[in-house]
This record gives sequence, structure tokens and C-alpha cells, in this order.
Amino acid sequence: MADTDGAAPAPAAAPDAQQPVFRIQRVYLKDVSFESPQTPKVFVGNTPWKPNVSLHLNTESSRLENDLFECVLVVTATVKMEEETVYLCEVKQAGLFTVKGFPDAELGKMLGSFCPNILFPFAREEIGTLVQKGGFPQLLLDPVNFDALYVQHLQQARQNAPAPETPQ
Repeated sequence: MADTDGAAPAPAAAPDAQQPVFRIQRVYLKDVSFESPQTPKVFVGNTPWKPNVSLHLNTESSRLENDLFECVLVVTATVKMEEETVYLCEVKQAGLFTVKGFPDAELGKMLGSFCPNILFPFAREEIGTLVQKGGFPQLLLDPVNFDALYVQHLQQARQNAPAPETPQ
């Protein structure tokens, strides 16, 4: 129906300028390393394949511009047979993220938990590919609860923080 009173239609509501924004700008491989110091010896012989897998995770993040952050997830898988390292695989999977309008407490969680959750499947795939190209059986990494790791990190930071000085 046409507007008959001659008044201009009400303008559409402007998007809230304070609305939080999260965008993935780019996901990329920053660094990769694969070492197998026991080859070819490990391939020759009848030792059954019963490896001990150790997984180490670390995240780093930095502000590049106002609302642009780089988050790097470092995943290191070390596989040993008895005491000898069979292979070591390390992947630094990175991403550029626009993170805008979040309170500081939420910003830490976004960079320390949410972004690594996005990056982990890429790192897991890269490690699996490298291990197979190295001639070893497939290595499947279990999912990681980055929310729990972030909470644990915060608790450790609080415990290690110096106690506030009391005035005398």
C-alpha cells in the first residue's frame, strides 16, 4: 500500500555500532617441521608398532592493527618407541582474525580458545599428512577442548600472580 499521509518512511534502523564482530580473514601454515631420526632403521626389523605419542599445544596471539589479530596454534607431536624418538612433527597453524567490539575478558577467550578451535582441524590434517608422507602409520589426533585449556591457563596465571602488597 502507498503511504497516503505524505510523510517520509521511517529510516531503517542502523546496525548497532557496538555489535561485536568476528571474521576469519585468512588461515595459513606459518611453519612446519618433520624429523625422523631413526629412519631407515625403524622400518627394518620386526619390532611391533606400539608407539608412545606425546602431544604439546601452545597458542600465541598478537594485535597487528586495531581490530586485526594473528593467532598461531603450535602443535607438536612426538612419537617414541621405548626411549628413542621415532619422529617429531611440529606445525604452526596461523590465522588472521578481525575481532571487534568484545570486552577485554571476552577478547582473551576469543584469542585463547575460539581461534585455536578454528585452527586445530587444519593443524591436525597437516600433521596427519606429514606423518604419512614420512612413511609411518596414520596419526589421528583426538579433539582438544580449548575452552578447558584456556580456563586452566587463567587459573595458573592467577596462582602465579604476585600477591598484592598490603600497606603498613
